[in-house]
Amino acid sequence: MAETMRAAVLHDIHDIRVENVPMPELSPERDVLVRVKSVGICGSDVHFFERGRIGNIVLEEPTIMGHEAAGEVVEVLDDSCGLARGDRVAIEPGYTCRRCEFCRSGQYNLCPDVTFLAAPPVDGAFCEYLAWPSDFLFRLPDSISLDEGAMIEPMAVGMHAAARAGVAAGDEVVVLGSGPIGLTTLQAAALHGATRVIASDLVAPRLEAAGTLGATDVIDASEVDAEEAIMTLTGGRGVDVAFECAGAVPTLQMAMRVAVRGGTVQLVGMPAEQQPEVPIYEIINRELNVLGSFRYRGCYPPSIAGVAAGRLNVAALVTHHFELDDVPEAMRFVHDHKDEVIKAVVHP
Repeated sequence: MAETMRAAVLHDIHDIRVENVPMPELSPERDVLVRVKSVGICGSDVHFFERGRIGNIVLEEPTIMGHEAAGEVVEVLDDSCGLARGDRVAIEPGYTCRRCEFCRSGQYNLCPDVTFLAAPPVDGAFCEYLAWPSDFLFRLPDSISLDEGAMIEPMAVGMHAAARAGVAAGDEVVVLGSGPIGLTTLQAAALHGATRVIASDLVAPRLEAAGTLGATDVIDASEVDAEEAIMTLTGGRGVDVAFECAGAVPTLQMAMRVAVRGGTVQLVGMPAEQQPEVPIYEIINRELNVLGSFRYRGCYPPSIAGVAAGRLNVAALVTHHFELDDVPEAMRFVHDHKDEVIKAVVHP
């Protein structure tokens, strides 16, 4: 096998280059070599490209971007890992210590010692090959394409959000923001039993996708007062669960006003402001349950099963395709065409 491979490396803000980098080597920690076939461009990749940081994670050295990935196994260190050459796999992009109290209790997404793809300085998946732990690789059935395999990552975010919010049969929910995460969250809410799923956004193509993917009602917030529309649809009661998926302060505040008394506000989006204004009296006086949601845990197997059974649709998220050499152009395109791109996929 060659000593080098091609990868898209982010050197600085607006400076991403496709170049030769060393081929990854297998180790007891990363015991499977995967030929990367499909990688989604996430909003976090674009944030690093545009700003060089997300919160306290700062780009300080050249780093390969990309974490929504799927590919084909080409080599395993030990046959007992359960995977074999030729297996098609979805790559869960964060592996943990497996020893701390959070890992041992099953809350491994809260592990303080996580290695996450494309979180500088950890290199990501915009490359030809990736060495990764076998227990964070999930075999894909033949019915699921590799593009769909890459989309299991955003689907897992939605599945975790719906489970964390405790969505139950008969619930009425609203999903504020119909980007990729909003579109997976609304599907997960319906899968968990919600009978009314309201989707709100400012962008018409995203609302069209929401309607296709199972929203019972769509609200174009550029045309009407979304808060008033939600209350009208629910007869003035409000929703059992309000999912904030836009990562915007106005929708964060609205979520706390449209949730029913004693209801749940599930925060999924990440606002740019680290200390946004929150209507604290709404939370206290109406006894709201305000919950955070961080990535996912144990959500890859049910997400894959849901896609295989035809109950979850992640193929519809993919609207654009790029080759590895086109990643610099792709990052700019996704940033400049937010209204038309739901999810762009890179094919190394």
